[in-house]
Formats: sequence, C-alpha cells, structure tokens
Amino acid sequence: MDRPIVAIVGRPNVGKSTLFNRLVGRRLAIVEGTPGITRDRLYADADWCGREFVVTDTGGLLFNETDPLTQQIVQHAELAMDEADVLVFLTDVRDGITATDWEVAERLRKGGKPVLLAVNKADNQEQERQAHEFYQLGLGEVYGISSLQGLGVGDLLDAVVARFPEAGEVEPYPEDVVRIAIIGRPNVGKSSILNSILGEERSIVSEIPGTTRDSFDTLVERNGRKLVLVDTAGIRRAGKIQGSPEYYMVLRAIRALEHCDVAAIVVDAGAGLMDGDKRVAGYARDAGRAAVIVVNKWDLRKSGPEAVSMQKFAVDLRNETPFLSYAPVVFGSATEGWGMADAVDAAVAAAENHAMRIGTGELNRLIHEAVDARPLSDHGKQFKVYYATMASVKPPTVALFTNDPSLLHFSYARYLENQIRRKYCYEGTPIRIVARRAESERTT
Repeated sequence: MDRPIVAIVGRPNVGKSTLFNRLVGRRLAIVEGTPGITRDRLYADADWCGREFVVTDTGGLLFNETDPLTQQIVQHAELAMDEADVLVFLTDVRDGITATDWEVAERLRKGGKPVLLAVNKADNQEQERQAHEFYQLGLGEVYGISSLQGLGVGDLLDAVVARFPEAGEVEPYPEDVVRIAIIGRPNVGKSSILNSILGEERSIVSEIPGTTRDSFDTLVERNGRKLVLVDTAGIRRAGKIQGSPEYYMVLRAIRALEHCDVAAIVVDAGAGLMDGDKRVAGYARDAGRAAVIVVNKWDLRKSGPEAVSMQKFAVDLRNETPFLSYAPVVFGSATEGWGMADAVDAAVAAAENHAMRIGTGELNRLIHEAVDARPLSDHGKQFKVYYATMASVKPPTVALFTNDPSLLHFSYARYLENQIRRKYCYEGTPIRIVARRAESERTT
C-alpha cells in the first residue's frame, strides 16, 4: 500500500476495535466486551485533515501463553506492527498499568517505530488525570481518549498524521480490479486457501470453527491482473447465532459477498456437500454474483475408504445444486498447495463473463430466433417479444419488451437463457431475464 499504515496494538479488551471503528467512521470491527473477539488483522481506509491512511486493528497481545491460537494472534499483531508506519499503543485507564502493558511498551521501544500512547476510557476529568500515570511507561506524550465518546481522538489523530512519512501519490484500486470473496460454512478451509494463494500466513488458520471473525481485503496481482481477495467468516444459519458475535460476522460476510464480483464457494471434500454449503451457494445466487465452486481438502478423498473420483463428486454436487449449474467446479488442496491457481484463474474468467455485454442487434436476432423456434402461448394468447436489450451487466440482465410480461414462465426464461449460453461463454455467471410491457401495448 502507498498510504501510511497505522496499527492499533495493545492487550485484550482495552477498546482497540472501538477505536478502529471510530477512526474509519463505520462499524467494521466487531465490538463486544469479551477478550479475543478480534483475531486477524483488519484493514480499512481512513483520512484526517485531508491525509489518507490505512488503519489496522489487531488481536490482543498476551505473552507467555501456551494456547496455540493465542500465539497466532500475537504473531499476527507483531506482523501488523512490522508493516505499520505509526503504532497506536492503546491502554485502559480503569485498569491502570498492567504487567502486559509494561511488556508491550518494552517491545515497542525496541521496534524503532513511532509510537503514540493512548489511554482509553478516559470518559471524565478524573479519569483524564489518572491517565498521567501512564507516563511511567516511558513512551513520551500520553493521550487520554474515549474511543466510545470520541473525546481526545482528534488530538491523537493530529499527532498520528504528524508522524507520517512524506505524502506520495496514492493509487486507488484500478477500475478493472476483480473482487473475489472466499465464502463458505465454518471450517472448510477458507483462510488456508487465502494463505495458499498469497504464499504467506495472512489469515489465522485453526481447526477451531469460527476463527476468522472479520472480512478483510488483500490486493494481489496475477498475470498482470489486479485482484482483491476477501476472506470472510464462516456462514451458518442465522437462527443458531442470533445475539452472538458470530451473528455480526455472518452479516459482514454476506455484505462482502454482495460487493464482490465473484464468490469462491468453498466446499470441504472430506465432509462432502452439506446443507450449509447449499445455503451459502444460495446467497451467492441471490446476490447475482459470479461463482466458482472450490472443492478443498481433496487430499482427504483421493485415497482410502472415502476415495471417490472427481467426476463422481462433481456430478453429485451438480445434482444437489442445480441452481448453480453455471459455476465451474475446481478441485484442490490448500494444505498441499495445488489447485488454488486454477481456482483463481476460474474466478477471473467468471468475472470477465459477469461483465460481458452482448450488442443489442445481435441479442435481438438471437432472442427472436429462439422465440420463433419455440413459440410460447397460454390459453390461446401468444407471447410476443418486440425488442430485447441487455439492460445491465454484473450480472448480465436481459430485458424483454413484450405484449404481456405475465406470460413469461420461468421454464421459458430458462430456455431463452440456455440459447444465450449456447452461443456465448457465460460460464461462472448467472443470467437474469426480465419481461416488461412494451410502450405500444400500454397505449392499446
């Protein structure tokens, strides 16, 4: 990234995610009074006084812990600290200086990066005075703030921006960037796929379902094409998670899906196709996104008593998800590192098809030939198409101007869709066909 990066670090439950949301101006990070809610690094754009930058939220730092997941959280926070230009060390005035605060301060001093010490939850004048205790940490100026109320955050941001490197040219994502959302039910290997594609431990990988709690973007380039990979939390049925942090995770995953070009729907080959996979696939279809089905963990099915051919698995998958018949199926293993490049290539091709437009003249010839070859009538009334146009793309949407839109049965719309697909490569993308009453019919 060309924009400066600001990383918010500190021990668990001091309000890092609340400050993150305050800086970026919207509720991106999950906020709940439970330590460990933020696990991965979460990035978002922000600006202050005309200066654009990127804010990174991190998991809480806990040292000398033996829990593997806690160790990974610390590792990711340290990676965020390494790539940041400025660090905001957040503490909690109500707890005072803890042993962990002392250890974090010592590590930050050794890092050589600009560090701003913010003492959070200073919601009144008495707590602001108590914040002066934190000068003992030896990190310079102390900024008493309230992330929740916004008190003192402006002064903190002034100091942050003052420590940025000289401003340079900021290049936004190019217009032709392809956004690929990696979606699926919990524990199917979404983060492992992202890590395999990137070749680095970008997301925390764990056998504990629900490890990825936030959606985040990663910009990469492949074969000269820029891609944004969006890792998301596992999607489960809303009724099972109502009122929990996971509820917001699922909402965010669905929102990421709605803003992507392609959904990479991950299925666990070891577990086989489950109802949760069909539910996730249905979200992609309803959102009108291009789609690729990525059958991960194929190393678990290619040998042994559970062995099955790719062809047989694909046929069974197609039979169970007929509504996603246009989506290519790609097999691979993120842990063994194969098949992921094929999945990315299939997603890029699907994105191109998702944006492909058919000229109006050609589309009219195709539709009229199809209607003439197989006329449609209902109770003696014939369905007539006067004019056809591709009203929009992403997804390709064909508008038919007809004598009576109610005559267009869904099976006939599928017939017309199939005629379009026979001539044009729309693999990976849905095609929507809508009927409208022609103006001439409205006046008669």
